[in-house]
Amino acid sequence: MLHIQLPSVISNAKQILKLQSLIINKKQQCRVPKGHVAIYIGEGEKKRFVVPLSYLNQPVFEDLLKRAEEEFGFYHPMGGLTIPCNVEEFNGLASQLCCL
Repeated sequence: MLHIQLPSVISNAKQILKLQSLIINKKQQCRVPKGHVAIYIGEGEKKRFVVPLSYLNQPVFEDLLKRAEEEFGFYHPMGGLTIPCNVEEFNGLASQLCCL
């Protein structure tokens, strides 16, 4: 006769579901909506932002892109567009851009 410990099976199933949930959440975080671009901001630890493509045409944002080009050229260590400014500065610029 096969003896299965039900609490152990339930515990394992809960762990598997939790891991699957974490994987799904991570994949959803990596998605970029149509008409947007993911960028990485920060001078030390980088923070990911998703911004509308329309920001790329704004003079303030073009200045950030020039700074990125000067610092990184075409090499971006995060695998995406990395902009060398601090998060607080970017948040201020982003709040100005969203009002345009």
